[in-house]
Amino acid sequence: MDRSQKTDAVAQLNAVFNEVGVVVITRNLGLTVAESTDLRGKMREAGASYKVAKNRLAKLALKDTPYEGIEGMLSGPTALGYSEDPVAAAKAAVDFAKSNDRLEIVGGSMGGQVLDEAGIRSLASMPSLDELRAKLVGLMNAPATKVAQVVNAPASKLARVFGAYGAKEAA
Repeated sequence: MDRSQKTDAVAQLNAVFNEVGVVVITRNLGLTVAESTDLRGKMREAGASYKVAKNRLAKLALKDTPYEGIEGMLSGPTALGYSEDPVAAAKAAVDFAKSNDRLEIVGGSMGGQVLDEAGIRSLASMPSLDELRAKLVGLMNAPATKVAQVVNAPASKLARVFGAYGAKEAA
C-alpha cells in the first residue's frame, strides 16, 4: 500500500467514523476466509458493515471523531463493525461470536460513549431501530382503532334499536 492509498484509506475511515452510530471492535483469532465471508454477509443483512483495517490507519482516522476513545482497543488482529443503527453491528457481531469462538468482541463505542465487551453485549440485547419503530406504530394504531370502535358502537346500537322497533311495528 503506497502513501496515496493510505491517505485515501484514512479519509474513508474518518468519513465512516463521522457518520455511524456505533463501532464494534472484534479480534480475529483465526477465522477462515469462509467464516469471515459469512460474518460480512450477516453484518450486511443486519444493515452494518465489517472491515479489517490496519490499526495504525484506523487510529489516524479516529482523530477529530466522536470515537477517539476506542484508540486503545486497536491492537493485534482487529476488525471494525459499524452501522448507523446503534444496535445492528453489535447484534450481528455478538450473534456470530456465540456460534464461533474464533471471533472475540473487544469493545467499541456508541457515539462518544466507550463500551467494553459487556457493554457491547448488552447493547446487542436491545431491540433494533426497526423493531422499536414497529412497536411505536403498533402502539399508535391501537388507540386509534379503539376510538373508532367506541365511536361506531353507539351508532350500531342505535341502528339495532330502530330495526327492532321497525320489526315490531311491522308485525
